[in-house]
Amino acid sequence: MSSDPCSFCSFTRCVTKHLNLNLHLDFDRRVIRGKVALTVEALEDRFSALTLDTRDLKIVSVSANGQPACFNLGPKHSFKGTPLDISLPFDISRGQHVIMEVTYETSPSASALQWLTPEQTAGKKHPYLFSQCQAHHCRSMVPCQDSPSIKHTYYAQVNVPKDLVAVMSAMRDGQEVDPQDNNRIIYKFRQPVPMPSYLIAIVVGALESREIGPRSRVWSEKEFVDKAAFEFSETETMLKTAEDLAGPYVWGQYDILVLPPSFPYGGMENPCLTFATPTLLAGDKSLSNVIAHEISHSWTGNLVTNKTWEHFWLNEGHTVYLERMISRCMESEQFRQFKAMGGWKDLQDSVNTFGANNPLTNLVPSLQDVDPDDAFSSVPYEKGFALLYHLEELMGGPEVFMGFVKSYIQLFAYSSVTTEEWKNYLFTYFKDKVDVLNKVDWNAWMFTPGMPPVKPQYDSTLADACITLSQKWIKAKEQDLSSFKESDVKMLSSHQLTEFLSLLLQENPLPLTHVKKMQEVYDLNARTNSEIRFRWLRLCVRSRWEESVPLALKMATEQGRMKFTRPLFREVVNFEKYRDQAVQLFLAHRAGMHPVTAGLIAKDLKVNTSDGTSQ
Repeated sequence: MSSDPCSFCSFTRCVTKHLNLNLHLDFDRRVIRGKVALTVEALEDRFSALTLDTRDLKIVSVSANGQPACFNLGPKHSFKGTPLDISLPFDISRGQHVIMEVTYETSPSASALQWLTPEQTAGKKHPYLFSQCQAHHCRSMVPCQDSPSIKHTYYAQVNVPKDLVAVMSAMRDGQEVDPQDNNRIIYKFRQPVPMPSYLIAIVVGALESREIGPRSRVWSEKEFVDKAAFEFSETETMLKTAEDLAGPYVWGQYDILVLPPSFPYGGMENPCLTFATPTLLAGDKSLSNVIAHEISHSWTGNLVTNKTWEHFWLNEGHTVYLERMISRCMESEQFRQFKAMGGWKDLQDSVNTFGANNPLTNLVPSLQDVDPDDAFSSVPYEKGFALLYHLEELMGGPEVFMGFVKSYIQLFAYSSVTTEEWKNYLFTYFKDKVDVLNKVDWNAWMFTPGMPPVKPQYDSTLADACITLSQKWIKAKEQDLSSFKESDVKMLSSHQLTEFLSLLLQENPLPLTHVKKMQEVYDLNARTNSEIRFRWLRLCVRSRWEESVPLALKMATEQGRMKFTRPLFREVVNFEKYRDQAVQLFLAHRAGMHPVTAGLIAKDLKVNTSDGTSQ
């Protein structure tokens, strides 16, 4: 495994051990003026040249141990960016370190960064900046070896206007007024645990925080902070549960930052500071599985990391497995089974969207010339989980298999792994059961597209009520509609109502009379839980209920979580009468959208990326 198809950096020849960042934020120009010192260790003798990843960066100067170094930017690649080739003014030998200092400036269109105007924030007074580096966007913020195979510590100083607060994926290390400009403050951060570049993260805005546990605070604009403190009050219990399962939490602080609505993901596991979408603030803690997921990443993903994005399932499959083990401990085994069934449905949706023969539905896809953003789906999460659950059943149940997962984490902690290394360790750990492991169809699980070769038999106790009710609606004739009552859904949890709607979305569209009746008796339009609302509006649009189209488009644009926004746009575009309206709305909102979200929706809607004409 000597190359990463998504990076230009020469990681067989040298590795970065530490980054020292100086970032000066310019909100007027929407750029960061940066200076980064990379401590690089040579892996070969007579080492005198290296390549770093960059994307849309302006490079001002490069030095090696303080001496000027020659550099050259290569040709720009569509998604990998531009290689920065550097020649050292001297040779070093294997094992020696050199400090490479690069002075640079980011572009206003840097793919890792979203600059928000005051109007796009909750407070409406101050601008806001956040980063999202996973998978390959760190290079648009910092020139680096932007591959998850390389782990380093970092220190950072961030210079911002004095009304704003900066936080990073690191421990806070104090602040001071800028000695050159008393209208600005310098915030300092240190990350002593080695981590990959995609976990470098920064947020700057009018932030406040509340303590929610002995090692946890929640950060957000003041408009959300109390709501968030309530929603995430179980954080410490989750952390302790995870530690019991996976071993000690090594990152010190575990804070949660609630971002503005345009954040493209449900959560992002940045070390010491999980990023979370405000769509989690349901008021009933029902969406805390996202936090259980991000907490679990502190072990699987952040401590043990996929060596390249082709092995992304090692991050996500294990994290979903751990997240559901936390549910098992905090709720019940039946609840874990219920979530696993829902996950299987999400996997079916992804396979349907990509197509059952699409190689991107492989558990381990080839990403040669594939943009990792295009490959992102629930496949690595849910096909990965299904494989681990299948192995759990074969190896002797949750306690036995969790023993393996914990041992795997402790063995590979602080390193990056491939599927082959994981599998070899699985066979070593279960050496007495190799005959059973050899019967697993590994090729079908890992390198074959579509649904997995085995469907686990999940316990459907909690799903039965959802299945029964959804079947009743599917089979109902016009004259049966009067038999539905508000009490049908009174006893269902938010999770079960979500599942009920998911089941209906897997069938042919309901007749319009049915969804209108459903609104009349269940009043689903009044539900603010984002998971329920998202599925309900898709169901309505699919049944061609015209009144639901503006509601669907409103949800698609007033928040930017891709899990919701992309399918909502796709549903409306499939409603021929409203196709053009959806495209026009996207074009009108595009400038205020996150760059990755805007790019992917443009592909979904087949909108030409330069001038807005349909392809």
